[in-house]
Amino acid sequence: MQRMNAATARRIALAAQGFGKRRPTKPNRRAVLDVVARTRLLQLDSVSAVVRAHYAPVFSRIGPYDRTLLEQAAWSDSARARRGLVEYWAHEAALIPVADWPLLRWRMAEYRQGRWAGMRKVIDRNPTLGKDILDVVTEVGAASAGEIERHLELDKPRPKGTWWNLSDTKMICEQLFAAGELSIARRAGFTRHYDLTERVVPADVRDREIGEEEAVRELIRRSSRALGIGTEPDLRDYYRLNRRQSAPAIADLVDAGELIPVTVDGWDVPAYLHQEASTPRRITGAALLCPFDPLIFFRPRTQRIFDFHFRIEIYTPEPKRVHGYYVFPFLLDGQLVGRVDLRAERGTGRLLVPGAFAEPGHRTPETAQALRGALREMADWLALDEIVIGERGDLAPLL
Repeated sequence: MQRMNAATARRIALAAQGFGKRRPTKPNRRAVLDVVARTRLLQLDSVSAVVRAHYAPVFSRIGPYDRTLLEQAAWSDSARARRGLVEYWAHEAALIPVADWPLLRWRMAEYRQGRWAGMRKVIDRNPTLGKDILDVVTEVGAASAGEIERHLELDKPRPKGTWWNLSDTKMICEQLFAAGELSIARRAGFTRHYDLTERVVPADVRDREIGEEEAVRELIRRSSRALGIGTEPDLRDYYRLNRRQSAPAIADLVDAGELIPVTVDGWDVPAYLHQEASTPRRITGAALLCPFDPLIFFRPRTQRIFDFHFRIEIYTPEPKRVHGYYVFPFLLDGQLVGRVDLRAERGTGRLLVPGAFAEPGHRTPETAQALRGALREMADWLALDEIVIGERGDLAPLL
């Protein structure tokens, strides 16, 4: 078993995720898709305190880009520009390359009777609603759950006491999406418009049948490339697999020589290095990382690699929050050196920074200068004129 120090493992992980590379002068569609070719997925989330979660990782890696490039790759399709990305449950709801869709067929089969218990109850009390929804979509094309409901002429009260207060129609649309019968053709704002999968996923991709064992092995292969180096829980979590699936797949890839077992100083569990992972001498540059960035979304890995304890505090009552509502870790020259609570106030054209905090040893003018530049770049990208620094945190006075 090979041995390496923690700093080397950190550089491998960053390089695998696309950090430390020269940024394109004028990012185009290819540059955007190249990011996803590395990360393999972009997590979707409804929080829009700064910018939707799927846009931010691309910005963190290639700098300011036209967000319509990502939108067109995911939610439009034409003879001139074929759809490049598609939505499905990968690491939570995510955008993935269209070619990866068949790798999750086994999950679609598992979800056929409901992705969670509450959804199964809705199916049981609406045994024909799924067929009715499919009939509407077949006739009218891509439609939101609200539009489908109007076509079905439903005006039933929504169930009380649920977190999202979803209508039965919306829940069955989500169930048909989870089962692979519907896909997301486009979004208006953040509202999903469902269409038949046969109209969204190309036939040559849709017709690929891949057994669960082979598919899981391929998913582990993808996660190991995206991570560069990782433990079994790291590789498993990337696509939300379970140990029963991941352990044999990792063993197969080790036997094939694609994964190399390694011991990393300071890590309490064995790791696996992808055979093609690069090991740069240094990682330079600054980036603000969305809480759902693939580099940091698995919090135990973030702690292990960066010695950085990170928890999202959206659902924490405000008086109990330590750092803020929507906090971006700050990456500088290969280390997480701070974190900033951010808010985009679009009506006034301001990027609000209620709090800015340095990691131990990084409360320096150099950190503040680099963070100022990163904040200005983000504000410009989001078409916000002014940056307003609050008073919370030990970096705020330096900013």
